[in-house]
Amino acid sequence: MTLFEKIIAREIPAKIVFEDDEILAFHDINPQAPVHVLVIPKRVIPRIAEAQPGDGTLLGRLLLTGKQIAADLGLSETGFRLVINSGYNGGETVPHLHVHLLGGRPMHWPPG
Repeated sequence: MTLFEKIIAREIPAKIVFEDDEILAFHDINPQAPVHVLVIPKRVIPRIAEAQPGDGTLLGRLLLTGKQIAADLGLSETGFRLVINSGYNGGETVPHLHVHLLGGRPMHWPPG
């Protein structure tokens, strides 16, 4: 069971900002920006590289949920970043697909 599955099961506490039947979003415990929220599907997809065509609707909902949370947190005017890491070299640390919502400061390119 991954860390995120334990958060979904409420075995590990999290500061939740959004939840519905398919998605959970919560503040990252190691924030990389003043606002750092993780948006995850409740159904485990290990990483974006393993997503299937049938996952398209859920993947779209993850991005739209990230956009809505950004608006709710007041980031729409100044901007924000949505990031998906995949695999070791992509920076993935938890094998459960998730979208990072980052904001509250200027983002630079390339990200690192």
